[in-house]
This record gives sequence, structure tokens and C-alpha cells, in this order.
Amino acid sequence: MMDNLRTAANSVVLKIIFGIIIVSFILTGVSGYLIGGNSNYAAKVNDQEIGRGQFENAVASERNRMQQQLGDQFSELAANENYIKTMRQQVLNRLIDEALLDQYARKLNLGISDEQVKKAIFATPAFQNNGKFDNTRYNALVNQMGMTADQYAQALRNQLTTQQLINAVAGTDFMLKGETDELAAMVAQQRVVRAATIDVNALAAKQTVSDQEITSYYEQNKSQFMSPEQFRVSYIKLDAASMQQDASDAEIQAYYDQHQDQFTQPQRNRYSVIQTKTEAEAKAVLDALNKGGDFAALAKEKSSDIISARNGGDMGWLEESTTPEELKNAGLKEKGQLSGVITSSVGFLVARLTDVEPAKVKPLAEVRDGLAAKVKQEKALDAYYALQQKVSEAASNDNVSLVGAEQAAGVKAVETGWFGRDNLPEELNFKPVSDAIFNGGLIGENGTPGSNSDIITVDGDRAFVVRVSEHKPEAVKPLDAVKAQVTDIVKHNKAQQQAKLDADKMLAELKAGKDDAFKAAGLSFGEAKTLTRTAQDPLTQATFALALPAKDKPVYGVANDAQGNVVLLALDEVKAGTMPDDQKKAMVQGITQNNAQITFEALMNNLRKEAKIKTGDIIDPQQ
Repeated sequence: MMDNLRTAANSVVLKIIFGIIIVSFILTGVSGYLIGGNSNYAAKVNDQEIGRGQFENAVASERNRMQQQLGDQFSELAANENYIKTMRQQVLNRLIDEALLDQYARKLNLGISDEQVKKAIFATPAFQNNGKFDNTRYNALVNQMGMTADQYAQALRNQLTTQQLINAVAGTDFMLKGETDELAAMVAQQRVVRAATIDVNALAAKQTVSDQEITSYYEQNKSQFMSPEQFRVSYIKLDAASMQQDASDAEIQAYYDQHQDQFTQPQRNRYSVIQTKTEAEAKAVLDALNKGGDFAALAKEKSSDIISARNGGDMGWLEESTTPEELKNAGLKEKGQLSGVITSSVGFLVARLTDVEPAKVKPLAEVRDGLAAKVKQEKALDAYYALQQKVSEAASNDNVSLVGAEQAAGVKAVETGWFGRDNLPEELNFKPVSDAIFNGGLIGENGTPGSNSDIITVDGDRAFVVRVSEHKPEAVKPLDAVKAQVTDIVKHNKAQQQAKLDADKMLAELKAGKDDAFKAAGLSFGEAKTLTRTAQDPLTQATFALALPAKDKPVYGVANDAQGNVVLLALDEVKAGTMPDDQKKAMVQGITQNNAQITFEALMNNLRKEAKIKTGDIIDPQQ
């Protein structure tokens, strides 16, 4: 099966690690099929075990994915034990669902051909170089996963079979043309409406309110008139970037001498290999070479490694870390030296040490500029950490003010104005700083200054010492301070009530064919406007909620506009709209996808309900 893939996989070149490449599909989906169950299982799904190793690999992959997606924010989340437990549970649920789908697909005898698997491999971006399938890259990745080509192909086949099932479920939902046209006509419908607005603000200006009404509203709605918690803060800021110092020639030379390994390119060896399937073939090749045979020609003719054979057996330059163990142990020391017959996991090898490039150290002149910058940075950081310690001790010893810390830092503390939790000054807008200010630990009794904070580090190269100078707790504003605001609110509420009563009276008359109250209020309907269903404003929504009008006879209704005014509506006409084909297609696609998702979830619920699922004690990461 899959002869080409097997041939490519049985290659010593795959022993070379070209780099760590994270392929989420392989890590989370495919590799799961290759890790067998054991007594220490994560879950049993019917008769299939999900091994603990498989589960932990999937968790590690999810952590990597979240780390890449969230960056530094993930570190904060990962410190939360409940978050990690939830994540682990979600990963386990996903593995269980994958097992259920795999079992159901096999029950339905769904299958994927060899050709489909091969096409999927060729189309995987991780296996491509400049948009084309790269056999070397593919083999290196498969080898890194500890798989043979057949194992990878089978795992991919399982994954594609499951996807075939998902696609089959998703494809069961469709809409007939008549349904589509009817729905499109309804969505594209237009309504012609006239409006008459009762201005609530104008009514509010005419309202009168008593002190009793004002007091009553204030007492019942005190939470609307809160004065937020307020802070004033003094702080000292330390910044490593401001402490840069020049690096002397002696300091640069000393750093260079002490870190030679950073500027050394290790020895590299260039090997050529001929790979055979049998030991006898390898011995025959070795005899031919010892008799003066051309290595490159023999490699092209005899090697079963189709990758290196094309290059006359040449494997390129390899460092110690990338050299296969078989070659490391072959005893090749001298340029041009031949090995004996080497037994390997891919067959038998004959190798030659083609060339050697000794280790070499870059001269100081070549790396001096970079070294100078690094030494300057390290000197600044050393001075910064020393000052940080000095200021921390001063702030702790003189805890009733920042005077001692100011003297230690050599700068005056900065005093902020009043601010609350929602308008922290920009210069203090770092989570560790805001946590220290707002968690209450720096506040004294009755709003008096409390203690100095310890050193608060942010972004690695900046630090603060903070002191809350003054504090005002959250409190209800006195009525005298908000009386004008309360008065306006009560007037507006009374005006809305009056407008609604007046509108209901006018509506009843209009429906009865009269307009006396309507005219008496000085109202008239404005120009007709054509509205579409897609608008989300309250008047449009109210218009499309009205019943259809009879010919030459409007339908009336009452609504509120976005400004809170009360509006009388006169619906004169309903027009059939048209929808462009591309928009209609997108609408149908959205509906069918949503329905397919519902259908798929129903399938999963049914599979879970009928399955025998047993989980191990693996959710708590401490276990």
C-alpha cells in the first residue's frame, strides 16, 4: 500500500532534523490515532481507549496554539487553575467526539481511497515549499512525529473519513427553489410609511414636578447617582532604558572572551551515503568502492534512497546535532574515509566522509557592534536592578512617605490628579500597577494614606513604587448635588407617559377614521418613506411588525424612535422587493450552514447518549 510513500519514508535522509515545525493538524488530529491505549487511559469510548499520552499530547498542542494566539495574556490565564481544568476538559471532550465520529464512520462503511490520501498529503501546506510539494520536507516532518509513511497515511485516512461523515451530514440540509424565492421576497420586501412625531423633549419642558416627586424618585433610584471611587497617587518610576552607559573596549573584549561559544560555528561534516535493502548488496557496493568505483555513480545506480540517490548520495553539510546516529557511530574521521557496512533502521548503508569544515570563531571585529550594544544593555540592566533593590529597601524602611525612596532613586515622585477605575492615568496603565492601586492594600483608614507599595515591575525593564495619597470611596451623591438632574429625569418620564397616552388616543381615533385629536395636537404625517427589512432602527422594526394594509387604506401603529420620542405610523403600501442572485445565494448558504450545524450537533448528542463513555482521573493537571 502506498508504495511511493513507503519508498520515500525508508530513507536515511529522514533521520536529519531540519527544524521544529508545528503542524496543528498532525499534532492534534493525526497523531492521536497512532498513540495506543494503555491501562492508564484518559477515556474509554465504547471499546476504544484514548490513552493518557494521546490526551497529554493534545493538551500540549492546545496550550501551544493558545500561546501563539494570545501571547503574554495566556500566561495570566494559565496561572488560573480553573481555566486549565476547563481547557483540559474541553480537549478530552473533543477527543471523545473524534472517537465517536470515527466509530460511526466505520459503522457506515465510509472509505477514502489511496489516491485521495495522496492528494491530501500533496495539498498540505506544511509539506510544501514555494507552493509545491517537497518530499524532503514531508519525510522530515513524518520522521519527527515518529511515524512511518504508512502510519501517517492511515492516520490521515481516518481523519479524512471522519471529515467525509461531517460533510455528508452538512450536505443533508437544502432549500427548494420555491422556498428560496419566497424567503428572498419576504427579506427583500419594502414598506412605504409616513410618520408623525410627538417630541418628548418639548413636552418635558412644559412639565412641572413637586419636591415630593423629586425626593421619591431620588430615594428609589439612588444607584443612578453614585460618585465613583476616586484615587490620588504618588509614584516613582524606574526605567532601564534611561540608564544606558557606554561600553569600553575592555568590557567588550571581556564579554567576547567569556562567551566564545556564542560566536563559534561548530564543526560541520559532509557525508554521502548509499542505501541498500540487503547486507549482501551493501557489501557488493563497498567492494566496488574499494576497487576504485565512483561513489556518485554507484549511488545513482544502486541506492534505494530515492532522495539522496538523485544527488549522487550527497547529504549536504551536517552539524553534530543534525547528524544521524548511524553516521556518528561509523568511525569516520578523515576526509574521504569510507565506512564499513552500517546496519540501520532503514536498511543497510555505506557512507563516506566527503568533506570536513572545522569549527571557527568569528573575529571580534565582525561582531563588535552587536557586542557593544549587548554590553551597554547588560550594564543598564545591572544598574537598574541595583537601583531597584535600593529603592525597594528605602520605600520599605520609610513607609509613611516616598521621601526615602525619592532620595534613593534620585528623582522626585510624580503626583497624579483624581482618577477612578475607568480612567487610570496613561503612565500607570499597566495591570500589575492597577492591581496594586485598586486592590485596597495601599489604602489607609478613612481615606488616609496607607503604606508604600513594593517594587512593581512591568514589561521587564520598568518598575514603579506607588503610594495612594488620597482616597474617596464610592458614595451616593447628596440630593442637593443632583437635584437638577433628578428634576430633568422626572419631567422626561412624565412627558413620555403623557406622549404615550396621547398617542394611544390618537391611534384609536385614526383606526376609527377620525383625526380630531391628531389635528388638535398640531400633528401631521410627513412625507412617505420606503423602508427595507434589513434596517435595525426601532421605527423600521415597528413598521415591519404592522399588518398588511388594504388598498388605499393605511394601517396605523405607534412606536418609539431612537431618540425616545413617540411616533405615530401610517403604513400605506407593501412592495415586493428583489434580491440579487449572489445575495440570495449567500442567504441560502447561511441558513443551510446553520441548519447543518444544528443537525450535526443532534447527531453528536445522539452518539454520546448511546455510547459507553468512561473517563479517567486526568482533568486535574496535578494528578
